[in-house]
This record gives sequence, C-alpha cells and structure tokens, in this order.
Amino acid sequence: MKITVIGYWGGYPGPDGATSAYLLEEEDVKVLLDCGSGAVSKLQKYIETADLDALILTHYHHDHVADVGVLQYSRVVDMNLERSTRPLKIYGHTGDPEGFQRLGKEPYAIAEAYDPAGVLTIGPFTFTFQETSHPAVCYAIKVESSVSGKSFVYTGDTTYNKKLVPLMKGSELLIAEASFYDGQEAEKYGHMTSSEAARLAAAGEVEKLLLSHLPHFGEHKDLVTEAEKHFSGEVALAYEGLENEIK
Repeated sequence: MKITVIGYWGGYPGPDGATSAYLLEEEDVKVLLDCGSGAVSKLQKYIETADLDALILTHYHHDHVADVGVLQYSRVVDMNLERSTRPLKIYGHTGDPEGFQRLGKEPYAIAEAYDPAGVLTIGPFTFTFQETSHPAVCYAIKVESSVSGKSFVYTGDTTYNKKLVPLMKGSELLIAEASFYDGQEAEKYGHMTSSEAARLAAAGEVEKLLLSHLPHFGEHKDLVTEAEKHFSGEVALAYEGLENEIK
C-alpha cells in the first residue's frame, strides 16, 4: 500500500501548494482521502484523473473539500472524452446533510454515504471510522490493506481525543494534524499541537508519525523537535510528493 501526500497545508494552500489530500494505491486501485484547495492540480502529477476510483472525505470544511467540484468536472470531461466509463464515487458522512448533498453530480459523480459505525470496502482497502473532536462533524479514518494486512490512520481534524487510540492500535503509521506548536491554544480552534499529535501516536503504539495540516507560521522543523519529546518512533513532516510504502 502506497500513500502519497498531495496536499498538507491547513486552512489554505501555501504558494504552489494544496491543503489536505492523500492518494492511496494498491493493486491498481486508487483512492483519494480528502480533496482540499489545489488538490486536483497537484494530483495530476501522480495519476490521471480518469484513473481515480473513489474519494473519501473526513468532513466538509473548505480546506478538505474545496476541490470536490473541480474533481467532479474532471470526471465530466473524462467521461465525455471516453477516457473513463465510470462515474466517480465520492464517499462522505450524512452528519452534515447539506455538505453531503454537494458531493454528487450525476451521472459523473455519485455521492455515497459511509456508515461511521460500519466498514467500507473499496478493492483491497477497508476503511473504518471514529468521530473526532472538531467544530464540524469529522471522522478519523483507518485504512487497512487486504494484500498486506497492514494499516494506517488519518486523523482528519481533531483536538487531542483518547477515543482515537483504539482505532490506531496495530497500525504502522499515523497521519496526524499538527496545526499548532507546543503550548499554543489548539483546542480552542478544534485542532492539535505537535506534542498532542505525538502523545496520540505514543498511546496508539504506531511505528511512525507523519505531521500534516501544517500551520502558516513558525518553523515547521520545530514541530518535529517538539513531537520527538513525546514519541519514541519516527517523526516526519508531510510535504507534497512524500511517499509512504506500507508492506
């Protein structure tokens, strides 16, 4: 299973960047987790839009869904040019009915509701969910490969929340938001600091922590230094094009 970082900024994209978006690939199946601002432009460096099988969304804040409409248009073009015969499946939750309704553009993009208490299967991937602590209804996602049996967890947006720990058990990687530096008031805004992300990774006993949803201030390398004080595994910063292979 390969995970490629497409966008990693929080709030809005930095110059020539994109906000939250992560590409999963296994056995020719390609799934995008979140589709923030600038994501579709960046995605095309790695795959053709016509080859994308599905999009799964954690929640409907703009920095996670801003390019959903753009992705819908890409499938309109791809199907009309006969580069694809399949509508794009876009999966979201119904905790925000208006947000969910915007996901579909039939017959080119089909909105599908995932059951947060159930399991979603797409090709070799299984997805399970846990609600986070955030102003908008948001779900962390665990992704497991039936090929390798390996898994990783993506927090979406959240404050420090111990309810996420059981979801993380047995996973090799945690992609965690780190919107603030140690000591700042992250909880007030529904987010985590670097040290809180690290404490979550330590409690979940993962092997590697990837810090993402990064702030537009400070020195990002300090996020790693702060996280390493609370987590003994590998800590890395997300950047566009970063690949994580889980075998």
